Amino acid sequence: MAIVKSTDATFQDTISEGLVLVDFWAPWCGPCKMIAPILEELDGKLGGSVTIAKVNVDENPETADQYDIMSIPTLKLFRDGVDVSTLIGVRPLSELEALVRDNLQPSGNN
Repeated sequence: MAIVKSTDATFQDTISEGLVLVDFWAPWCGPCKMIAPILEELDGKLGGSVTIAKVNVDENPETADQYDIMSIPTLKLFRDGVDVSTLIGVRPLSELEALVRDNLQPSGNN
């Protein structure tokens, strides 16, 4: 799969189905530039299991406000529209892979 761009207008549709990892970012953010190739690699490895979406917080302030994004990069994992996990800052590929794999099957607690 390819990494998708999501906007205020399309965000709810983007996260509504399946497992979606959303990267809240901005073009001027150094750490956001550092995590971009990690997300591309994750998409190459697990793209069939998870959709990776990017939301530019400067261009889409409503979505950033709705999810209380205070620092970027912030990664939020959604399962069928439900926010299940949040990571702030640059994370290694192994941690992102583990996050996705741990959430592939819905737990009985949700």
